[in-house]
Amino acid sequence: MKSLVFATAVLLSASGAFAQDVGGVQPKLGQSEVTPPANKAAMGELLSKGYEIKAAVPNGGKFVVFLQKDQSAYACEMTSLTSSQCGALN
Repeated sequence: MKSLVFATAVLLSASGAFAQDVGGVQPKLGQSEVTPPANKAAMGELLSKGYEIKAAVPNGGKFVVFLQKDQSAYACEMTSLTSSQCGALN
């Protein structure tokens, strides 16, 4: 339960900072538009495409890892060191 509260707090604080940074629907001047690789991906794929780990939260025997690159974010559930399942958050 405590980890759920922590994960919620991390997501809410990250979304507030993200909302302040975006400033609109269009990309900022001089930036190219970011397209997420896919709706679902493996964590290794996302890391190789430049996504950065922003937070990791224990969830029972697993970890939920949050990754972000520019304006796209993913949550990944790590079932083991070599197995993960990720889904787009936005």
